[in-house]
Amino acid sequence: MTTPHRIDDLFARLKKEKRKALVAYLVAGDPDLATTAQLVPALVEAGADIIELGIPFSDPLADGIVNQLGCQRAIESGTTLPKVLQLIAQLRQEKCQVPLVLFTYYNPVFAFGREKFEAAATQAGADGLLILDLPPEEAAHDLPPGSPLRRIVLVAPTTPEARVRSVVSTASGFIYYVSREGVT
Repeated sequence: MTTPHRIDDLFARLKKEKRKALVAYLVAGDPDLATTAQLVPALVEAGADIIELGIPFSDPLADGIVNQLGCQRAIESGTTLPKVLQLIAQLRQEKCQVPLVLFTYYNPVFAFGREKFEAAATQAGADGLLILDLPPEEAAHDLPPGSPLRRIVLVAPTTPEARVRSVVSTASGFIYYVSREGVT
């Protein structure tokens, strides 16, 4: 018997309904965590199927100016990785049932401790991890068998076909297709 999983269940349902997923992104803590806690249910009410919560980082190189400034404001408001995990736990206590994906760079994960991070994310109620700058080869076997977390990976239009096959083989949950070149 398999354990139900919010991401897997969502995509199975969407496939039956022949529709796409609406994935919304927020920098957690921009402008503060209380506002983020209000925005998540509002996005769900507006039709979001998955919420990506960006963990603020001081050097978000893959992000454009809007997300960079969001990270800056979140850091200035005192948002940290542990506080984002607390927010997820709070959202789950408030009966938020949509998949929640942590969107982050590897540096905060490394500083926190990778195994500790994955355990804490699971405990909080996160469903997936998208670690932007962690090479798929390094991420491929880091989640233990049976982990409730899904590993989301990035594929770009410029990714060679052989690399796409390699990257996709390490993913679970869904593939994040970067639809244009440059920062987001």
